[in-house]
Amino acid sequence: MRDDDNSPISGTEAKALFADWKGLPAIVLAVSGGPDSVALMWLAARWRKSFVRGPRLIAVTVDHGLRPEAAREARDVKRLAGMLNIEHRTLRWTGEKPKRGVPAASRDARYRLLARAARSVRATHVLTAHTRDDQAETLLMRLLRGSGIAGLSAMARESERDGILLARPFLDVPKSRLAATLNKARIAFADDPTNRDATFMRPRLRALLPLLAAEGGDARGLSRLASRLARANAAVEVLADGAERYLALRDRSTSRPGIDARAFATLPEEIRLRLLRRALDRVGHEGPAQLGKVEALLATLDRSIAGQSGLKTTLAGAVVSLARGRIRIEPAPQRRQRNKRAP
Repeated sequence: MRDDDNSPISGTEAKALFADWKGLPAIVLAVSGGPDSVALMWLAARWRKSFVRGPRLIAVTVDHGLRPEAAREARDVKRLAGMLNIEHRTLRWTGEKPKRGVPAASRDARYRLLARAARSVRATHVLTAHTRDDQAETLLMRLLRGSGIAGLSAMARESERDGILLARPFLDVPKSRLAATLNKARIAFADDPTNRDATFMRPRLRALLPLLAAEGGDARGLSRLASRLARANAAVEVLADGAERYLALRDRSTSRPGIDARAFATLPEEIRLRLLRRALDRVGHEGPAQLGKVEALLATLDRSIAGQSGLKTTLAGAVVSLARGRIRIEPAPQRRQRNKRAP
């Protein structure tokens, strides 16, 4: 770890970190009570003071109902928010909790509630406290799961979810600097033991980071890799956009519906894969198509095109067919729900 990785974040640095969002009328801050999110609230409050009339700040704490300490932590956040002249709301994840996949379900619930809070105050952005360390962990998790270039790009500085923009001002900031900021200001924060619970994947990878750092794979380097992959992914997306326009222009020259299979087959594999996945996500009704399944579908489609044979299959709520040299991707009929017999 470098010396500056232990230094507090100054007011001048905070202005630079939040500069992209200074023109917004309202901003929701996702504050759990842990060191990163408390630092987010503290630094955002200092940043707003530099304006005569800055954005309205609303801190939102989500109580997932999974730990008895969560309610007290939410009250502590509310108390600090009041001292900083920031509005605060506590939202609760109610209903039955899953027995498996708890981290993913908790994350989905948190973002859903944060988006709802943002819409209620007419805010377009939710700021989260994801750091360089979180970015490195996310890259490793996706690498182990076999993600493509888009997934390995990890988290973007801004991304859309549930109609709200998620903004991450600390993606290039190490956790240690946020902790140093709070220590200097003598601000307490909560310690969530689940962050060290080895039954979950992220804490296990977090424990490996010091070993990777000793081999040169520290969070700074992993985060830099994610940025480079994001840059490459953006370039491939531009190429995919161009290929989509190219195929659309060819389609206008014929009255036959669908995509010209021969023209499609001349494109690079990664471009074909992205175009196929885009079409499936556009017309399908069963959620985003999984990359591995789209890869298998593309391989089958390529063989059918080369052999000039027909094809008809379904994936992600869409029907993919190949006939008479044309590829068609259309919505699949909705599956009928089987009526469960009463006991």
